[in-house]
Amino acid sequence: MAIITLANGLKTLFCVLGCVMTATLTYTISIDGLPFRKELLTPWMAATLVDFFINVVPLATWVTYKESNWIGAMLWVILLVCFGSITTCAYIFVQLLKLSSQESLQDPIYHALLRHSSSLEHEGKSSSVVIARIVFSVLGFLMLGTLIYTLLTDGSPFRKELLTPWMIATLIDFYINVAALSVWVAYKESSWVGAFFWIILFICLGSITTCAYIVLQLFCLSSQDPIYLVLFNSGNRKRL
Repeated sequence: MAIITLANGLKTLFCVLGCVMTATLTYTISIDGLPFRKELLTPWMAATLVDFFINVVPLATWVTYKESNWIGAMLWVILLVCFGSITTCAYIFVQLLKLSSQESLQDPIYHALLRHSSSLEHEGKSSSVVIARIVFSVLGFLMLGTLIYTLLTDGSPFRKELLTPWMIATLIDFYINVAALSVWVAYKESSWVGAFFWIILFICLGSITTCAYIVLQLFCLSSQDPIYLVLFNSGNRKRL
């Protein structure tokens, strides 16, 4: 019964978070207009957007893996880019709704992550894991460079004048995606201490931590393993 409660709790969580972001977006547009204005693109807003879109990359990669056809995958990825965490919450909610009562009882996060398709293969290209390590390493260093450059050229981000309505909306959008990634980390980690440590780093360092965590998980796989195994914890990998 506890795992059924987990499945329902996750549905509720992402439904509420999606509604919060929708309300935030609507409110911000109503009081501050559309975001497509040059004056809004301050150095720290630009850095926040880089941080945000790097965090979108692993979510978009998972969506691409989950979807059975490229048209559906492309549609969801475009929605992720355009609507951010609203799409993240909607997609996760839909995946949780698709679970049978047995899947919800057994392990809802595992079954939500898993692609249910006869086309799921175990062999895969041996270069995929290596390429992913390189890609997420580059993205992590890109964000680190962006953070250092912005600190040097524009100072600390902890200034009241930076908290414009659209910056606040962007931060809410960013941290809702962080919440989704944190659920995955909590599932992956074997101890709550380890999960708590990584989640704190996610909150403090954003996509730098996301990329570092993914690269570390990829190094737990051999170059011959199918790359989708990175999604699952060590116990669930044995089932694939």
